[in-house]
Parts: sequence; C-alpha cells; structure tokens
Amino acid sequence: MILSIIGIAIIAFIGFGLYKASGLKTIQIVKTVTIKGSKQEVFDMVKYLNNFPKWSPFLAEDPGQKYEVKGIDGTVGAQYHWDGNNGKDLGYQEIVKIEELNFIGMQCNIVKPFSAKPSFDYYFTEKPGGIEVKQDFKVESGLLDAFFMWMFGAKAGMEKMNQKGLDLLKQSIEK
Repeated sequence: MILSIIGIAIIAFIGFGLYKASGLKTIQIVKTVTIKGSKQEVFDMVKYLNNFPKWSPFLAEDPGQKYEVKGIDGTVGAQYHWDGNNGKDLGYQEIVKIEELNFIGMQCNIVKPFSAKPSFDYYFTEKPGGIEVKQDFKVESGLLDAFFMWMFGAKAGMEKMNQKGLDLLKQSIEK
C-alpha cells in the first residue's frame, strides 16, 4: 500500500513537472536599465567585448574565470570565450549583428555545465533620463532539459543574473 502511494506520488510529481517544463522549453527574459552617459559610450561598452569583464555578472560570481576575445573586437564575428569554475563553465558568445548605436545581437554557445545556445539582443534608446538598454534574452531547450530547469528554478536564476549584468553595466559607466 505504501509503495503504491509512493509510486503514485512520483508519477504525479513527474507529470506535474513535465507539464510545468513544457512552458520552459522557450524562455525569454527582457530586462531594461537606464544609464546616464552618452549613447556612444553605452553602446561601445557592450559592443567591445574587451569591456565585458567590467560588467560581466559571471566574472563577478567567479573572479578566477579565464577569458579571451577572438577576432576583431567590436565587429560581427568577434567572440568572447570563457573558462570558469575550474573548467566546469565553458563557452563563448559571438557578435552576430550590429546596427550602430541602436542594436547588438549576440549568440552564445555554452558547452559546460550544460549545452545551450541562448541569444542576447541589446537595444539602445535615448530617453529623458539617459540611455535605455533593453536586453532580450532567449533560450530554447528540450523537454528533459526544461524539466531540470523547472526542478532547480533556473529561470529565476537567469532573471537575477541578467539583471545583475545590466546593473553592473550601469555602474561601470556611471562611476
């Protein structure tokens, strides 16, 4: 009887988890920050990957992370490679599109601790209080990966990390 109840509870948990995970197969997180600075200064802080260590939330979490910029920095095709947490985090992000002073599109290729290919799109708009930077993050995954993201609350962690990055971007320019 007890084994039956445990079995039903496990099946119910997995069923509920798969239902919730189906909503996480595509995650989109949009965050904004307004920065006091010139549009060129704000745009260049994102465009030039050599600036990323100044506002990287990942480097703030793992100061021992190794990184390298490959290609011609600030151009389509430039890549920011990282190796962190003693080899447990590995991947790179690449600039895939630039519309000068208005838009930067980046594609990531995460190898470790899991495989993913999220995108980060940055939009720059002049506002009365400064330059608004809108970050549009998207990642797609299979149902099994989405199940584990649901189980460990990964979306909330992603939202927190993305906001931290924008806050650090603001701090790096306004200091």
